[in-house]
Amino acid sequence: MKKAVLLVNLGTPDAPYTPQVRRYLREFLLDGRVIDIPALSRWLLVNLIIAPFRAPRSARAYRELWTPEGSPLKVYGERLQSLLQDALGKEYDVYLAMRYQHPSMRDTLEEMRRHAYDQIILLPLFPQYASATTGSVIQKFYDETRHWQSFPSISIVSHFYNHPAFVQALAMRARPYVEADQYDYFVFSYHGVPVRQIQKADMHGCCLSSSDKTAAGCCNRLHENNHLCYRAQCFATTRLLADALQLPAERCITAFQSRLGKAEWIQPYTEDVVRQLASQGAKKVLAFSPAFIADCLETTIEVGEEYKELFEELGGEKWVLVESLNDSPAWVDALRQIIEEATLRLSSAEQKITTDN
Repeated sequence: MKKAVLLVNLGTPDAPYTPQVRRYLREFLLDGRVIDIPALSRWLLVNLIIAPFRAPRSARAYRELWTPEGSPLKVYGERLQSLLQDALGKEYDVYLAMRYQHPSMRDTLEEMRRHAYDQIILLPLFPQYASATTGSVIQKFYDETRHWQSFPSISIVSHFYNHPAFVQALAMRARPYVEADQYDYFVFSYHGVPVRQIQKADMHGCCLSSSDKTAAGCCNRLHENNHLCYRAQCFATTRLLADALQLPAERCITAFQSRLGKAEWIQPYTEDVVRQLASQGAKKVLAFSPAFIADCLETTIEVGEEYKELFEELGGEKWVLVESLNDSPAWVDALRQIIEEATLRLSSAEQKITTDN
């Protein structure tokens, strides 16, 4: 049986210069799941305001991030693809695509179509489910394959924030930092999304029901009505990782970064948390980015440098970022387990269909 795995990450500009960054921003932000406003308003906002003015500033940040091999997100993605191929063996073919830019999902899926696989495992590389990330990848997958005349069996890994091997991989990454010093607080910074996206996805009327939107509210625990909520999954990730590292819960803070525009985004905002901790006299903070599996602009630059500079300007002494999983052996093994379990579920479903018939 011929099996394929498609790993998909968000994407990155082809080069750290304004034209390439502007092209990337346009493709990214014109996605209706990313900026979920009417199409004409989105087009005007992106093409007349965001892309022209944001691209030069973002290009400077990308040049700071860039390595001789290229964008870290793509470089680590290619290494991960190769290492995972070795770990899974000849039973699978492992592919890598980006939701935006290159390698594109369209080209990668066309190559996969020509191989006529019996099973495809689609694995968006986002631990927590959000419409703007995993949801967009799934929609793009079906948009690009809807013309296929014959479909293989398909299994989609929509999230893996609570998979024990993923949590263990994060803990192994962070443990040397935890043991190296005594920190006042531990900040878990996740990519933010607009509040309206959380509320639109809520089918039970419980999301963000707390009068204090900076608190966990209903997100403080997972239950049948919120288990698909991005914010709730982020708080759950923090709890799982804090437990694995034996960190005191009262010193662990979940926060959200990377706001865009004037709309209200999920809180608390990481920048506000940084300011609050400094005002309270905190001197040493260890930061995590558990929504990102590879080093990128949002981790290395935003959390690792910009928040560090802010914290130190306000009187803090030490702000340390735990690097992403990247191509670490524990992460490769975690993905192997996740994929093999998804294959088993798919094969069991196929077997049940055969038996029932």
